[in-house]
Amino acid sequence: MLKKNKPLKLYYSISEVARRFDGNESLLRYWEKEFPQLRPKKAGRGVRQYTEEDIETVRLIYHLVKERGMTLPGARKRLHDNKGQTVDNLDVVERLKAIRAELVAMRDALDSFTYSQVEELKKNL
Repeated sequence: MLKKNKPLKLYYSISEVARRFDGNESLLRYWEKEFPQLRPKKAGRGVRQYTEEDIETVRLIYHLVKERGMTLPGARKRLHDNKGQTVDNLDVVERLKAIRAELVAMRDALDSFTYSQVEELKKNL
């Protein structure tokens, strides 16, 4: 039986990681130079192999730089000083985004009801 938390792959290519974050490979290479925490394994001929841990680091960098608008030195300092707190904050933000998406979907579903359907539901209650 497969474990739910077990990743399907051990390593991901730089192009797979770039697609996951709607970025490009050169940005990831640049971040490798700027953030000592991001060090994917390099196979033969310098082919980068990202682990789940590397992808988590990219996710944190992406959140700090692209979503929060921090400078690279600011993001580097935040990851160095408060990585645990940054991970916790990002998890909360992602949960809130998921809740918001669910609420928007519920609102849209409710908006699709016509007045006559609402009246019919009231009668059946």
